[in-house]
Amino acid sequence: MTDYVQVSTATETQEQAVALAGLAVQKRLAAGAQVVGPVISVFWHLGEYGTGEEWQVLLKTTADRYPELEAHLLEHHPWDNPELCAVPVSMGADRCLRWIRDSVEGA
Repeated sequence: MTDYVQVSTATETQEQAVALAGLAVQKRLAAGAQVVGPVISVFWHLGEYGTGEEWQVLLKTTADRYPELEAHLLEHHPWDNPELCAVPVSMGADRCLRWIRDSVEGA
């Protein structure tokens, strides 16, 4: 059932997160997205340890649409080198998975 993935990234502001998620969903690269935050991130960046407040974006799509979603997010993300990860959905309700598939295949 790894035909589906959940993709995560983060932005500095809620407005950036909503805009990034909204455009991806409007273009049918993702079936839906949640914006979660603020969250506190702890990280290494450019050789320095840091912490910061961020807004997490979680998007649902198919493995087939992931490359297009990744390219879109990298093009429109406000950061030069954003965190962008996808994890396989190993299980899910049939109706939910069908919704993801139908939403992104309707492009």
